[in-house]
Amino acid sequence: MMAVNRRSVAVLLAFLACSAGSLTISHAADEPVAETYVPTVLVTGANRGIGLELARQYAARGWRVIGTARKPAEATELAAIATASDGRLVIEALDVMDHAAIDALAKKYEGQPVDILFNNAGVTGGGENQQFARNMKWELFDVVYRTNVVGPLKMAEAFLPNLLAGQQKKISNVSSSQGSIGSTKNSILYIYRSSKAALNMVMVNLANQLKTKGIAVALIDPGPVDTDMMKSLPKKMLRPVTTAGSDLIRITDQLSMQNTGTFWTFDGTVLPW
Repeated sequence: MMAVNRRSVAVLLAFLACSAGSLTISHAADEPVAETYVPTVLVTGANRGIGLELARQYAARGWRVIGTARKPAEATELAAIATASDGRLVIEALDVMDHAAIDALAKKYEGQPVDILFNNAGVTGGGENQQFARNMKWELFDVVYRTNVVGPLKMAEAFLPNLLAGQQKKISNVSSSQGSIGSTKNSILYIYRSSKAALNMVMVNLANQLKTKGIAVALIDPGPVDTDMMKSLPKKMLRPVTTAGSDLIRITDQLSMQNTGTFWTFDGTVLPW
């Protein structure tokens, strides 16, 4: 009789152990699984050149990408990346000279964290249109400045709540060594150069103002890159756009509150103002 009781107790204990294990597993399966945070980058002028490459490389990283273009219907390469991105890349129509459109886009993404705002959209105005006492298209000052200077600052203002909600909190601006007063040795591109110098100034101001909010700001010169904007230069002088994109992302990765407001060239060298 004692042996039977011992066997019964053993069976009962084994049953209870299995039941407890099953209950534990079932409970764990019912618990909500925390979603992995996926960072978001907003790239202006993502339809071609450096902006397109930034969108491509960030999408390949697994980031969410908001890529803007003035004419999305013509942004076929960007559309191809979006199609292959499994929904991570979205294309938005935007002209950075249109402040109402910027505000509308910010309203659309209200509550969406943005980790990096990449102010890439820009224009040169054409070297032939910036020749003092020969052929100076004075009206270009308005177009180039509104695109290269005012547009990036307006983007930063409109998407400030999104940046504050993001984890990385960075604003990267595609500047140019042509905007460096300290390294200017010739007299070309009056309008474009002065616009990049102005961009540098407003973004250094912004870097100082946003320190208390934990947002870091970078100005990066990608060098002469093989894009439509630089097609007038000899091919041998130009850097591959894939390399330029990687350099911009690498420097942005290294951006922090300790080096906010710095003006770098593509290899990480600090440029004179």
